[in-house]
Amino acid sequence: MTQEVWKRDEIQSPCVQICVIHPETRLCTGCARSIDEITRWSKMSDDERLSLLAELPKREAAPKTRRGGRAAKRGRKAQ
Repeated sequence: MTQEVWKRDEIQSPCVQICVIHPETRLCTGCARSIDEITRWSKMSDDERLSLLAELPKREAAPKTRRGGRAAKRGRKAQ
């Protein structure tokens, strides 16, 4: 299947085909949209899509810091 199937005369989806919802942020790690935003995309007006596209660069789909690893886990068990 080629990508040409998905090309239309409308504002293109920000999807980068890395569709994984982060368990903490509940945002897609590929495009930073929520499940609701992904689902509603095809029904959104151009203005809604443009507004969402402007907001996406400000989002952090996945935390950049680690959760603490093994040392943090040991600390939790000790308590």
